[in-house]
Amino acid sequence: MRYVELNNGVKMPILGYGVFQINDQEECERCVLDAISVGYRSIDTAQAYGNEEAVGRAIKKSGVPREELFITTKVWISNAGYETAKKSIEESLEKLQLDYVDLVLIHLPFNDYYGTYRAMEDLYEAGKLKAIGVSNFYPDRLMDLIQFNKVVPAVNQVETHPFYQQKKAQEIMNKYGVQMESWGPFAEGKNNIFSNETLKSVGEKYNKSNAQVALRYLIQRDIVVIPKTVNKERMIENMDVFNFELTNEDMELIASLDQEESSFYSLHDTSMVGFFIGLGK
Repeated sequence: MRYVELNNGVKMPILGYGVFQINDQEECERCVLDAISVGYRSIDTAQAYGNEEAVGRAIKKSGVPREELFITTKVWISNAGYETAKKSIEESLEKLQLDYVDLVLIHLPFNDYYGTYRAMEDLYEAGKLKAIGVSNFYPDRLMDLIQFNKVVPAVNQVETHPFYQQKKAQEIMNKYGVQMESWGPFAEGKNNIFSNETLKSVGEKYNKSNAQVALRYLIQRDIVVIPKTVNKERMIENMDVFNFELTNEDMELIASLDQEESSFYSLHDTSMVGFFIGLGK
């Protein structure tokens, strides 16, 4: 496994396992146990996913020493604000059955996320959080948060995949020492990513799948990835991306797939903003 070093010195696996949309508790527990058993050491969950308890049970049952695992969760919009966020993070620790969380992110930049971040800063200073960061923050809001808080976010988790490569956003993150992390590295199957001819042509040279090429492309750009699957064989396949390297020509070819717009939603779209605000109330 390759690791990245965050801006506070904490080391984070560059490839982890995400549990978004694994809503069934038993299935989620089984999936996390499978992921850990095949070598994953980073697990990404969130308050909004409703499966922190299942993740916690799997961690406990895995038998893997706590210090070998890197666990991420996220504070949801409805838990924003200093006191509410602090309480919700304590509840997440209880659900996960952990004394500390390796990384806590603000899930979306809505409601009183300044209060949320200051609660995270205090819990970070108390040692209950090893690193803190954000998710779905566009460069403008990220820069604003950095300038008016004590702790620079260690991570910004944003939609990133071959069709939305976020190169300009990554430049800003690199400038401030914020690690870029990809959610949806497979674009949730959109644009026929698993049969895309460009990715296929690159993969054939290395006997690798489209999914493996997509992950490898992001990894070579120093982006943390957290692919999700409920299939153990796919988990193994997604881990098998450290024994080949894309050439500059390969990288340029994949770069040409960038459509420079989200495959899901824009937080500049007022109707989408209204939707998320509604979820926070």
